[in-house]
Amino acid sequence: MRKLVWALVAVVVVALLGFYVAPWVYGTFIAEDDAPAASVSTEGAEAATGELDGEWTVVEGAEPNRTAAGYTVHEILRGADVTVVGSTDQVSGSATITDGTLEAAEVVVQVEGITTDSGQRDGQFRTRVMDTAAHPTATFALIEPVDLTSLPDDGSIGSVTATGTLTLRGAERPVTVDVDVLRTGERLVASGSIPTTWTDYGVEPPNLGFVTVDGAGSVDFLVTFEQN
Repeated sequence: MRKLVWALVAVVVVALLGFYVAPWVYGTFIAEDDAPAASVSTEGAEAATGELDGEWTVVEGAEPNRTAAGYTVHEILRGADVTVVGSTDQVSGSATITDGTLEAAEVVVQVEGITTDSGQRDGQFRTRVMDTAAHPTATFALIEPVDLTSLPDDGSIGSVTATGTLTLRGAERPVTVDVDVLRTGERLVASGSIPTTWTDYGVEPPNLGFVTVDGAGSVDFLVTFEQN
């Protein structure tokens, strides 16, 4: 009888540890703080000195407008909303502008390079969530021309709307995104966040019981272009 009692006590203790300790460990060592996705900054900006028309290529950029792309999601940890931002600088792409019109553009992201502050989370992201071995890249490709003639050339930020195809995990969907654009010196800098429902791309948000991931988030980008 005494052994049975102690066995029951052990079960209860293990259950309580799972209920309280696991979320504490997650919240302390895995959950990320509310860091926003990067966006265009005018810090250090100057008036445009180059031509708008031409062929442009994505380059590394410099702080605070360093090229990066990734995602933003919200995790619900026992009722608490935690914002998680993953990003990578492994981004390439190009754009073609003719007579002030953006005629073609593509941005390619190496998904395996996207990281947060947690190796455990990133491991799940690369394998179960995004299957980067089979789908190593995510892309945005413009499908409609964009008029850029209204963009300021004095080092301030303008805004345009771009329509394109977003490809995640091998699935393609049409998207429209508001893009902030800065002409500074001989560079173009653009940023935006594309609202995304993950299941539209065959991505199942993780659910670990004590923590769940919202079914919607955003795909974010901050890219710097230089003329060829």
